Amino acid sequence: MEDKGFILSVDQSTAGTKAFLFDTKLNLVAKATKNHKQYYPMPGWVEHDPIEIVKRTYEACHEVLHSVPKGKVLAVSVTNQRETIVVWDGGGTPLYNAVVWQCQRGKEICESLRNKGYADIVRDKTGLLIDPYFSASKITWLVKNVKEVKEKLLEGDSYVGTVDSWLVWNLTKGKAHVTDYSNASRTLLLNINTLKWDEELIDIFEISGIRLPALVDSDYVVGYTDLDGILPHAVPILGIMGDSSASLYGQLGFDLGNTKATYGTGTSIMINVKDTKPRLKSGVLSVGWSQEGKVDFVVEGNIHSSGDTIKWLVEQMGLASSVEEIERLAVSVEDNDGVYLVPAFVGLGAPYWENDARALICGMSRRTNKSHIARAAIESIAYQVYDLFTALCEEAGVTPRELRADGGATKNTFLMQFQADILNVPVAVNKFEDCSALGVALLAAKKMGVIDPRNFEVERTYYYPKMREVDREKCIRGWKEAVQRAILRV
Repeated sequence: MEDKGFILSVDQSTAGTKAFLFDTKLNLVAKATKNHKQYYPMPGWVEHDPIEIVKRTYEACHEVLHSVPKGKVLAVSVTNQRETIVVWDGGGTPLYNAVVWQCQRGKEICESLRNKGYADIVRDKTGLLIDPYFSASKITWLVKNVKEVKEKLLEGDSYVGTVDSWLVWNLTKGKAHVTDYSNASRTLLLNINTLKWDEELIDIFEISGIRLPALVDSDYVVGYTDLDGILPHAVPILGIMGDSSASLYGQLGFDLGNTKATYGTGTSIMINVKDTKPRLKSGVLSVGWSQEGKVDFVVEGNIHSSGDTIKWLVEQMGLASSVEEIERLAVSVEDNDGVYLVPAFVGLGAPYWENDARALICGMSRRTNKSHIARAAIESIAYQVYDLFTALCEEAGVTPRELRADGGATKNTFLMQFQADILNVPVAVNKFEDCSALGVALLAAKKMGVIDPRNFEVERTYYYPKMREVDREKCIRGWKEAVQRAILRV
């Protein structure tokens, strides 16, 4: 192996695609971001354009490679938004827009399956709940409602995959239709006991005949790519994980009980439970990653709206001109003055699992101003994390010494301190906020033999609890009352 070279890490997220260029010591050399358009064709529906995702991926890669010798790229790694589904034909033409993880169009399908008594079967096999958040009901909806999908399915020419599958298909020019276990475990179609696609689940969701991707380890070389001619020669695609799993890996969460929260559009909390499979009520059981046939399982919960809440205040409500201004408004008042915002725009995910809940702002008085609303919005992120963190730790039987945090919202120092206060646990913020990209690059570097992850170090900033217990309890009590109002829609 040459001493000098680069690992190109692609992070395809809900908002857009980022490309990161690391050297073989995992120092960041360059970064580029290319956002894509969001589509909301119906209330509760969210879509992306699959072709635009591929275009933005190549654009981001081209930008980061602009100033370095392109022949020195050693590998390409991929991490991605999970649960989001793309269906395409054998020629690589999408048959519909990508149906995004936030999309609730599968709600009635899931309700019907629960009413038929499938909840326990699905839970036992997948570790997940029958919920429109996960991929299977999205696929069912496409099969039942999109003419092009129906026709191609009958012809045996209908391919489906999460975003990693779609990207790898394009990166390899259709030579590889694969997914890793971390992504597959979020579809409601993978049996986590056998680590195979489950025919009974496929029948339950009525999607027989659709072409599912081959299952591979996260550190498997899935194919080769020249990035559509950007590189002078093809290099291995090495290191694939869903974004939340990759983030835990990038946070060096290799041991039992290691816990992280990734603050993005939504927030993912994940706890490494190694080879155990605890029974859960609030959270779900997923595959963290698999390396050379060995699987690490994780207990996990996902919050639908966190960074997206702040974006809503800026873009839809016009409360401020930027995310940064929202933080300035929030810290301009001493407290929320009894105002709570519950961001149930598409229902509430874990640990509540209330799809019919709706967003609300409550507790306002005549003296309430936009600063209180801004503060309530930021605090809502921390409160949701508190609810989920508490439930998951109890069910997994672990007591983490700290919460490792990453993602764009960790730049918000008010949020991080408030998070530590509400949790009453130190919050350790990785100074490299894009831990998902770092995680798949670290996995690739390990497989290439250039880094031992156990000896790899990351810099962290620590936030320690400062709030009085009586104040903390009062804040949490007010939040729980607001959540109940959102669930009851009163």
